[in-house]
Amino acid sequence: MKSYIVVGLGRFGSEVACRLCELGCEVLAIDFKSELVQQVSSQVTQAVVGDARDKEVLKALGAKNFDCAIVAIGDSLGDSVLATMNLKELGIPYVICKAHDETHRQVLLKLGADRVVIPEQEQANRLARSLSSNNVLDYIELSNACGIIEVPAPASWIGKSLKDLNVRAKLGVNIIAVKQGSNINVAPGADYEILPGDVMVILGESEALNAVQKL
Repeated sequence: MKSYIVVGLGRFGSEVACRLCELGCEVLAIDFKSELVQQVSSQVTQAVVGDARDKEVLKALGAKNFDCAIVAIGDSLGDSVLATMNLKELGIPYVICKAHDETHRQVLLKLGADRVVIPEQEQANRLARSLSSNNVLDYIELSNACGIIEVPAPASWIGKSLKDLNVRAKLGVNIIAVKQGSNINVAPGADYEILPGDVMVILGESEALNAVQKL
């Protein structure tokens, strides 16, 4: 079981904490506002009132024993910086932070955050990409230059095997799964033949994914 410590229980932090717990993870949720802690206390493994800006508080809570920390303090640069520094100094293997803009993101990355997300930006990018093409069913941004899309198999692919299509060489993308109704074929073999109704789950750089959408 993976263990997470979530710092900051605003809308984003509380959603992440509760969802992780629903997925079977151990979750310690922290905020200095008792009312926010109370709201999630029944939905996570443990919820405590504490100030993550104080390294001794995190140390007393055993923060260093967690697999990953999520700093969901997006409104205050100073607070998120202090929390991130403390968590990194305690030796947590992986620290993910929420930022409210690109400047905030760059500061946190320089402090050693392993990943920084700007939820509003990522959601906007995902929506825009979905709206820009009627073919795209879902889009996940992995970085500014790379992502994963779910797209109905182009008509020209139907009846052909993955070996015949050779999309990695021709388009620079990888088909990582094929969905057929409720069934998912993860890492399909080269002999897999594309069927009508197949949904392709494709990994690649943004430009390559754009090319796939135009097929």
